[in-house]
Amino acid sequence: MDYSSEIHLVPCGKERYISKNELLLHLKTYNLYYEGQNLQLRHREEEGEFIVEGLLNISWGLRRPIRLQMQDDNQRIRPPPSSSSWHSGCNLGAHGSVIKPSTLPDIQVTDAEPSTDGDETDNAKDLKAEQEDAPQLMRTRSDVGVRRRGNLRTPSEQRRLKRHRFSINGHFYNHKTSVFTPAYGSITNVRINSTMTTPQVLKLLLNKFKIENSAEEFALYIVHTSGEKQKLKATDYPLIARVLQGPCEQISKVFLMEKDQVEEVTYDVAQYIKFEMPVLKSFIQKLKEEEDREVKKLRRKYSVLRVMIERRLEEISEGPVTM
Repeated sequence: MDYSSEIHLVPCGKERYISKNELLLHLKTYNLYYEGQNLQLRHREEEGEFIVEGLLNISWGLRRPIRLQMQDDNQRIRPPPSSSSWHSGCNLGAHGSVIKPSTLPDIQVTDAEPSTDGDETDNAKDLKAEQEDAPQLMRTRSDVGVRRRGNLRTPSEQRRLKRHRFSINGHFYNHKTSVFTPAYGSITNVRINSTMTTPQVLKLLLNKFKIENSAEEFALYIVHTSGEKQKLKATDYPLIARVLQGPCEQISKVFLMEKDQVEEVTYDVAQYIKFEMPVLKSFIQKLKEEEDREVKKLRRKYSVLRVMIERRLEEISEGPVTM
């Protein structure tokens, strides 16, 4: 009886599959690690296809700046305020009309009379009140009472606009800061499913943050703490790869990096990366000594074989071979 046809296989790359039961075990471990958090993954079956979906954490590992859209999609572009809309020497009425100053009254100057401290304080208060009521004492430059009509926002609208304008990891961008480099190692996330390939995840991430760069410039890497770097191929499924690697990001993370800036590092090479330079030099010296010993051993071996062949050739040339 053929049991292979009854095993439900889930694709995890080009011509690579994993059994559904094994994937469910990895998924159970993953969800236990993130119990009570929004990083837990859900699974379902749709038309006989096993699908896992949820949030995937991606760390920024870019070395070059990225370009963001100059303007948000849902934000209207407002023209800059013109200089004629601000008046430095006018008072505005209740409806924004300009109130012309009245005729200056006559001012009589009299000698100051001696008074006590209390009287001086009272007189100062009265003088201040009179100055505020006097029509000829206009502020030469005041933005407090001047408001532009049609440009007022409620506090809730201001908070909504502020939230809408925030982008990657709190980076506030506008036309002056639309080109910048995200902090290395900072984490973002994107909601995907197990049927999405690496290029699809890249496009979704770039579209989420309105990044104008092409998805062809970037790649996803699984980076281990040991220094091993594994590039996800175009046919790989990043969410499945994350589940198979395990949930702990202290061991491995998914990084967004430039294609032409990063090289893959195998496990054999990664185990030597974190050693100090003197230790690495000693390793190289030991390997060179071992190489020299192997070379000498091979030379002795083939030298003996050459001598044996030469002797046999001499015997053949001296006379017929006895049967």
